[in-house]
Amino acid sequence: MAQSSANRKRESVIDENLKRVYEEALDEGVPDRFKELLNALKQQEQSKGSQK
Repeated sequence: MAQSSANRKRESVIDENLKRVYEEALDEGVPDRFKELLNALKQQEQSKGSQK
């Protein structure tokens, strides 16, 4: 079954919108609060390693 022109156009628009949203999400970066949590976890791991 061949897709109709309207279906191909609709899929193309969906693809472009998904790509745009994905690119915007990548550009947002990591929130400061999340970075702080990662640093706290890293410090916990380092202190556990030095206690052994």
